[in-house]
Amino acid sequence: MTGRRRTRTTLSALPRPVRATALAAGAVALCASLTAACGVVPGATGGSGDDSVKVMTWAPQDTDATNKPGMPAMALAYAKWINAQGGINGRKLEVLTCNDHNDSVGAAKCARRAAAEKVVAVVGSYSQFGDSYLAPLEGAGIPYIGGYGVTNDEFTGSMSYPVNGGQPALLAGLGKALAATCGTISLVRPDSIAGDELPAMLDSGLRAGGHADAGDQLAAEDATAYGDQAEQALRHATKDVTRKGCVVPALGDRTDTFMDSFRRAREDFPAVRTATVLGSVDQTVINATGGAGGPYEGSYITGWYPVASDPRWDPMKKVINQEAFGDNRIDPADAGVQTTWIAYTVLKAVLEKIGDGEVGSDTVRRTLNDGLRVSTGGLTPTLHWPYESKLAGVGFPRLVNADVTLQMVEGGRLVARKGIGGADGIADMTSVLESAEVP
Repeated sequence: MTGRRRTRTTLSALPRPVRATALAAGAVALCASLTAACGVVPGATGGSGDDSVKVMTWAPQDTDATNKPGMPAMALAYAKWINAQGGINGRKLEVLTCNDHNDSVGAAKCARRAAAEKVVAVVGSYSQFGDSYLAPLEGAGIPYIGGYGVTNDEFTGSMSYPVNGGQPALLAGLGKALAATCGTISLVRPDSIAGDELPAMLDSGLRAGGHADAGDQLAAEDATAYGDQAEQALRHATKDVTRKGCVVPALGDRTDTFMDSFRRAREDFPAVRTATVLGSVDQTVINATGGAGGPYEGSYITGWYPVASDPRWDPMKKVINQEAFGDNRIDPADAGVQTTWIAYTVLKAVLEKIGDGEVGSDTVRRTLNDGLRVSTGGLTPTLHWPYESKLAGVGFPRLVNADVTLQMVEGGRLVARKGIGGADGIADMTSVLESAEVP
């Protein structure tokens, strides 16, 4: 069950001097093609009388793999809400959106456009191609606030300011929860660069709970059926006849497609349960697949934030109802929408801290670096970004929030569980991730 591995070299994996040289070369190339963006403060505005502060939000849309249209839609709704109140310190918020098309070329184009448009930050975005967009952003001095956390690159870039623990925290938390309840475990994950980084995270949680590593089953992230992968995962999960095995699909929005194949293959393997992470499954997926009678009933799911029914989400829901009523792209239960809301909460705190001073990518970055602490109304711990986090030693110097929540599908609804956390059901995965063997 062990999948093949890619050999790759990323900027984050290079020694610091080499990485610095590569980034400098990227900045020179960027300046050569975008001279208007060099030698000035990108996106600079003057005092509070200026019209707007320009930012960008990107995500893949209308592709054959993972799509997150709700994230740019949420960003536009947030801007409408802010501007209806007179802006922030008298400045209107202008949001540009970009579709990275789920490919490296598209991600790089979005980053170059952000530099050309002189945005002060990229906020609340999703892309699997950190290698393609982080270097251009760093070369232009543009901070990346609240990425989705889909790749480890977001937790290494000096100008990345993540608001959650990404896939590392989710999978570590899920592994810790499953260690006490499952026999043999099979992980089904994308045959992609992003997918290559997932097994180590799940295994770190399993090991913390005294469990053996999971089997690693590769699958195409744009497949239309997963019959072979479902059967192989089920056969592996039933090797231990003394305990129920578990299958963990982590295929983004193709998890639903996998579960359709899994449901049919499972008829011959009834003693197997499923578990996954938020982002692969949410309440809308559970509803669409049969609710209480669907394949997710009884599944464990880890998330970054409280369940969507928690009253701490009421301010976000109010904004959606006011500014985007009827926009089907925005689902308040979607982890991408939630991440964009939190990322814009951070941006608002930054702009309020700057006050009437000049707003540019450099002042936004300095404000974030100078000890700013941001409250998110209890949706996350208070956020701040020191030069290096506690997880710098295992390759995550920018991962500052490793909290996860454990949820379960009961009666077709996601409900909070306390299996891995304290009295509040929230667990900090920092110590678990410190032992992860990241490729």
